[in-house]
This record gives sequence, C-alpha cells and structure tokens, in this order.
Amino acid sequence: MPVDLSALIADLAAETAALRELTDPLADADWRLPTPAAGWIVADQVSHLAYFDEVSVTAAVDPKRFADIADEAVRGATDADAIAAQFRGLRPAELQEWFATARDRFLEVFSGLDPAQRVPWFGPPMSVASSVTARLMETWAHGQDIADALGAVREPTGRLRHVAHIGVGARAYSYFARGLPVPAEPVRVELVGPAGEQWSWGPAEAENLVSGPALDFCLLVTQRRHRADTAVKASGAVADDWLGIAQSFAGPPGTGRAPGQFAS
Repeated sequence: MPVDLSALIADLAAETAALRELTDPLADADWRLPTPAAGWIVADQVSHLAYFDEVSVTAAVDPKRFADIADEAVRGATDADAIAAQFRGLRPAELQEWFATARDRFLEVFSGLDPAQRVPWFGPPMSVASSVTARLMETWAHGQDIADALGAVREPTGRLRHVAHIGVGARAYSYFARGLPVPAEPVRVELVGPAGEQWSWGPAEAENLVSGPALDFCLLVTQRRHRADTAVKASGAVADDWLGIAQSFAGPPGTGRAPGQFAS
C-alpha cells in the first residue's frame, strides 16, 4: 500500500505544534531546566531537533555535503553532546526562531519528494517516508524529555503509531549498533493504541511476541523509560533479548533511563 506522504507530513506538523505548546510559553529561565537526558537542558532538546532538521534537508538535497557531515560523525568530530554544547549560548527567542525555520524548511522540502526515494543517513539510508517518520519520532521523544523536565503529562495520540512503527523497523539496527548478530527468528509486536485500537507488526505465527500499551513501547524504544518502568511484555528469548537493547534512533546506543526513575 503506497505511503500517504501528505498525511505523514500533516502528522509531523501536528507533533511539532504539540511540542511548541510546551515550549512557546516558557520563561527564559525554564529553557535551562535539566531534563532526564544526562547533562542536557530544555534548550538542548530543541537545538538538537533544529540541527538535525537542517541536516536532514542537506541529506535530501545535497548528499555529497551530507557525506562530509556523516564522515565527521564517524571520526568522532561531532556527537550529540558536542552539538548541544555548541548552541547552548543561543537566547530562547533565537532558538525558537531557529527551530521554527528549520522545521518549516524540512516540511517544505520533504513534502515535495517521492516517498520511496532513498535518503542517506547516519545509519542505513532511509526512504523519504521513513525520514519524515524519524523526525516525528525524534520530535515526540525529545518532547517527552521536555515534558518530564516541566513535570507535564502529555495526552497520547494516534501519532504514536509512527513512533512504534520506526521502533519495530529499527530492531535489526539495535543489534548492529552494538556489533551483535541479528537473530533470524521473527518477532511479532502487538500493541494497544491510545483509543484502544490494536496495532500489530510481524507474522502472526511467530514464536516470539512483544505486547503491551503503545505508549509504553514507544517510551521504551526511544529509551525515555527503562523497561522495568513499562508494561511492555516479552514472550520468547529473542523478544526478551530485543527489549533489553531496543533503540529507535540512529547512532550509538544511548544510556537510556535508570530502572525506577519513572516507576509511577
């Protein structure tokens, strides 16, 4: 079934608006509040999104320039912490303007591309549709860090299906990122969406099963919650192993969150 890119772009725009509902009212001092990501403040979460929006556009329109950026990352010349530190001196108003401009440019460029077109990235190349989904996942995940810093509770939406989808699709990458062999056995994923709807991936006859609330699964694969603080269940050794290392984002494995940090 062909991807409806316009609907995907609309969902990313909606997720962007949800994030701005958190950040637009913030006082300048709030931008320096610590978030659950070690060493990161609220401002760092937004600068990260703006920076990688711009890099995503570069990957789509100037692959040669992107190859240089990716090579610098491989050589350790840049990493997420260094990028955060680089832009920490921006005033909140400057940061808000940068993110708004970068996100608008991303939406404009990617809405005009073939959803099946392959775009280079730091992990394996992705389709345009997957690239848009990845930006939505990142927006939701970094928005969660900001919500946690503010003590805010966000209402889960059907857009979580995109986050779950990329989390399921990144299963093999979770192993690649750690230099581990990818198990040949398939894993079935069955989740319950925010409105009680059933979402599933993988063969129904698979012996390994992951199940639980979609929100918890998304928090787990984006490493915003430790597995112990979710209601996600695994049946089968392969499924259990995956949940211990799952990551939906490109790059090296993250440190995640500590068990019990969000036990409630």
